[in-house]
Amino acid sequence: MNTKTTRRYHERMRRVLDHIERHPDADLSLDRLSALAAFSPHHFHRQFTAYLGLPLHRYVQLSRLERASHRLAYRAGETVTTVALDAGYGAPDAFARAFRARLGQAPTAFRAAPDWASWHGALAPLTLARRNVMTVPTPADVGVVDRPAVPVVVLEHRGDPARLGETIRRFIAFRKANHLPPARHDTYNLFHTDPEAVAPADHRLGLAVATDHLPTDEERAAGFYRDVVPAGRAAMLRVAGGDAALAAAALVLYRDWLPPSGEAPADAPLYGRRLSFFPDEPESEAIMELYLPLR
Repeated sequence: MNTKTTRRYHERMRRVLDHIERHPDADLSLDRLSALAAFSPHHFHRQFTAYLGLPLHRYVQLSRLERASHRLAYRAGETVTTVALDAGYGAPDAFARAFRARLGQAPTAFRAAPDWASWHGALAPLTLARRNVMTVPTPADVGVVDRPAVPVVVLEHRGDPARLGETIRRFIAFRKANHLPPARHDTYNLFHTDPEAVAPADHRLGLAVATDHLPTDEERAAGFYRDVVPAGRAAMLRVAGGDAALAAAALVLYRDWLPPSGEAPADAPLYGRRLSFFPDEPESEAIMELYLPLR
């Protein structure tokens, strides 16, 4: 298969994956998706499994449940019925059975107290499948920009990355209580450590919101503190996708761009500014600007 033919094949598969993410409540049957890719339905399920490493029906189910679980955990105003219907399930009971079977908790129990370890384990095959097909940026995509200082309030997550979801819930609650919506107050992540390079207990990630708000004594006791995203030059790479895409983008910055650039990193952590969010957008369209501060 030549390069042009391979690219067309990938584009047809990518079309299917994008459709699954954008339309979880649509007809995602074998016949519908094979037609979308212009492949024979007699062979498409085998082609999909070979391409993704995951059977089509399981990929569809996990993709729907991932989006639904994010909405249950982080969107308190949405009812379970609404989440179920938007995830492509005709009735809440069918959704609850599938959710419990795959994620180990009923939807209402997950919303109240998510078992994040089980959640990560259940969705690991989906994460791995996406890594197999994600688009990796290149050094040519990196630009050097001048950034202003940004005052922020930070909540740090320390420890096992698998428990990050609970810190995110606390961070969202703080934003709501102080009227700091993402549309008006930028969201930053401060990457103090690489979760793949340190022991889980040593992992450290800052969740930050751009604001002049001064945390109360109660908020400080809960771990919120004021800080500043530093001003100065930085290498910037625009990243679309989830955590796997961020890891790949960081590798491009440090391994492929930095050595031949002649630049040196500043004494400040890698950080990102989130422009759009999953599950409000499909994961492939969740955008972050990733910044490497420079001397």
